[in-house]
Amino acid sequence: MGLDQFKALMISKDDGEQSVNWETIGEADLMPGDVLVRVSHSTMNYKDGLAITGKAPVIRRWPMIPGIDLAGVVETSQDSEFSVGDKVLVNGWGLGETHFGGYAEYARVQGPWLIHLPREFTTSQAMAIGTAGYTAMLAILALESHGVTPQNGPVLVTGAAGGVGSIAIAILSRLGFEVTASTGRPEEDSYLKDLGAATVIDRAELSEPGKALAKERWAGAIDVAGSHTLANVLSQTKYGGTVAACGLAQGMDLPISVAPFILRGITLAGIDSVMAPRSKRVDAWTRMALDLDTGKLEAITTRYPIEQVTTLAPEILAGKVRGRIVFDVS
Repeated sequence: MGLDQFKALMISKDDGEQSVNWETIGEADLMPGDVLVRVSHSTMNYKDGLAITGKAPVIRRWPMIPGIDLAGVVETSQDSEFSVGDKVLVNGWGLGETHFGGYAEYARVQGPWLIHLPREFTTSQAMAIGTAGYTAMLAILALESHGVTPQNGPVLVTGAAGGVGSIAIAILSRLGFEVTASTGRPEEDSYLKDLGAATVIDRAELSEPGKALAKERWAGAIDVAGSHTLANVLSQTKYGGTVAACGLAQGMDLPISVAPFILRGITLAGIDSVMAPRSKRVDAWTRMALDLDTGKLEAITTRYPIEQVTTLAPEILAGKVRGRIVFDVS
């Protein structure tokens, strides 16, 4: 198949009922943009699982091709920043929500959304990192910018066996941090320690209502859960510490008092990966090229044909997916 006919996963809604089907479309069916990318690889994130299953109103334009990440080669370009044959990647920018995403053999996007693939990574490795790993790096950069260093004490990572958590642990441990990993999957203890976690705790320690101010345990944290988990993480963060919040796996609420902020001077740093400016994206990907052990990346990655995306969507929502998934789209 070529530009006139290629496969795309299309999510449609009719009379309130969502349907997900592989369809044959052509270049003319793609949405506006100034760079056409031949997609080689994509991945699956929590948001992709929500979109495909319809468990949350992620999609805001119908019909929609899901997939918030893609990597591939420039086919045509009207943007002077990119030339035919360039290897590129996209994370976020509304892909899979308001603009056709990465679960298709071709994607047409806006040039400013793209960044050049770092030469240290293949397109497959870039998608093993994906939004999850890029978000983890943004969170680590936030901790660093607020003065969190290995000398300050342990750093907590929640949702440790997931995509963000796995890559965060691998990078933090390489940077010299003592990492505490929180997970609801005790069977992943050895997996997390192989990534670099010094200690593994049960997420039940953090997931129930707790004290407004509890014993200080960590100098910083990366949280993917929100709700009571984030509240407890904040209440147990050391004086002057920072918590980077980048997810809502437990919930969007945050039942907490101001005590940790005004009595311990801690910082809650919000991490947005979807609309982050290109400069931040380049900084994050440049640091990953330096600080992410590709051997550990390979160890946390499982590769699947793109046809299995609909089978894996409910698995990622149920917390049954370890590490990262890569789909070969081409």
